[in-house]
Amino acid sequence: MLTLERAKELNATMVSEEHLILHAKNVMYAMGAMAEHFGEDKEHWMAVGFLHDYDYEKYPEEHLDHTREPLLAEGVPEEDVRAILSHGYGLRNDVEPLTEMEKSLYTVDELTGIIQACARMRPNGIADLEVKSFIKKFKDKRFAAKCNREVIQKGCDMLQMDLKDVAQIVIDGMRPHAQELGLEGTGA
Repeated sequence: MLTLERAKELNATMVSEEHLILHAKNVMYAMGAMAEHFGEDKEHWMAVGFLHDYDYEKYPEEHLDHTREPLLAEGVPEEDVRAILSHGYGLRNDVEPLTEMEKSLYTVDELTGIIQACARMRPNGIADLEVKSFIKKFKDKRFAAKCNREVIQKGCDMLQMDLKDVAQIVIDGMRPHAQELGLEGTGA
């Protein structure tokens, strides 16, 4: 099973850009919260979340094409590599998310981007971000326009969960790490 320490070691060999490291952390904390929701191994899910964009910095146009073989060669278990690949379903590959972990990663990858953008605009950041504020921004297609709302909704549907519920879990997972994630707000 992939550990968080090992995920961070592996990611450091390929990822150096601050914004990509920050994104990995956002997804890591979101995945930890989703693991808790499903009663799964929090650190394991966080590790997969942290490592999910392993090849993106070096191969943005071929994202996930340079993930499988290198990670397997480094001893990352097949199921964890598959989970990582599944977040590209319908976008970069045909690895359909089947497990709760895979469906969660598929969903929160884009979802954390909108939550991060919402929190950055607020005086108190993520500290008092409510789901209704998130939903308002989610509906505004111009806000955080690069975040794929169709993927987020499709992921929620796969999980058989309401968007509001998934967003609340993710916000709650990210909130304790506001300082590390730069989500303390405009008044900080």
